[in-house]
Amino acid sequence: MSSMGKLISGNMRKAVAIVGAAAMAFSLAACGSASSSDSSADSSSSSSSSTGLKKVTFMLSWAPDTNHIGVYVAKNKGYFKEAGLDVDIVAVAQAGAEQAVSNGVADFALSNMTNVGNYTLKGAQIKQVMQVQQKPSAIWCALASNKNIKSPKDFDGRTFATFGSNEDDAVLKRMIQHDGGKGQFDKVTVGTSTFQTLSSGKADFGGFYATWEGVQAEMEGPALNCFTEPDYGVPGNADSIGIITNTKTIKNDPELVKKFVQASQKGYEYAYEHPDDAASILVKEAPEANLKLDFVKKSMKTIVDGKYWGDPAKIKDGSFVLGTNDFVDTQKFFDFLGENHTYEDANGKQINEIPQAKEIATNEFLGK
Repeated sequence: MSSMGKLISGNMRKAVAIVGAAAMAFSLAACGSASSSDSSADSSSSSSSSTGLKKVTFMLSWAPDTNHIGVYVAKNKGYFKEAGLDVDIVAVAQAGAEQAVSNGVADFALSNMTNVGNYTLKGAQIKQVMQVQQKPSAIWCALASNKNIKSPKDFDGRTFATFGSNEDDAVLKRMIQHDGGKGQFDKVTVGTSTFQTLSSGKADFGGFYATWEGVQAEMEGPALNCFTEPDYGVPGNADSIGIITNTKTIKNDPELVKKFVQASQKGYEYAYEHPDDAASILVKEAPEANLKLDFVKKSMKTIVDGKYWGDPAKIKDGSFVLGTNDFVDTQKFFDFLGENHTYEDANGKQINEIPQAKEIATNEFLGK
């Protein structure tokens, strides 16, 4: 995976893996502007623009991609403007989006409930207010050319391309043991990208995402042989990607949170219903990422076909609200991590406390 991973502190598992494909296929010019984005976010978060709209900052959690697409659509389609908001989308800060929101540097950011849980244990004042992704998309893969790996048990005794996350170790150990292996493997720190680390022979397997790097592998190579967590004994949903804000913002300005969440919700709903148009909007609105339109369209098709944001039929008939935080599957994953002693406090000391999904996320601001 890429140097972008270094920009994301704390729990990196669910944030950095997506970046690998982007690092290889696209220019991540947005990363270079992180420091300037910090200052602009800090100065504009509580002010009003000359148009009378309230200025708000939304921070990326990595490079622009289809996880962020609903916010770009909401800005392009005028949903934020209709809500009285002037939203500035800014590059991820050096300390990470979660820390930026906790410190008041950004008003909102893309993250996931797993990260929120980890950061709150370390004292961060953040909460997830909308969950876009409803099921896991992580894939654990070897190059298809590596004929020695046919299932997770074959990871035993081989080398994992890692960023050092305790979560990754716990997940892989469970998958390997579920498949009949011992759960023992070596590790090497990822260099430029996971793809390159595997291709160089420095590692045998690594983590990717079906909706982004999996698409790249299918379209451009290298071909991968992949395995998913639910198929090999990992409970719940680790990939609860969504939007976060500061708990103080929720308390002091709930109307702002409601406006931002519901406008973003409309953006993601539009993207789910009109994936090709949304892909074009992302490419246009994030020129610094040099995204390829056919790639983004394929990523959105994968998301829609895989029902990653929920069942489109249920969203259409109103039986499911896109953006709903899932407290059940996220808690299953939290409990799994707790059982495997992966949680640490702000000093890096292991703790037995387990995050409670219902305490770190809320659905109160969603539109029905």
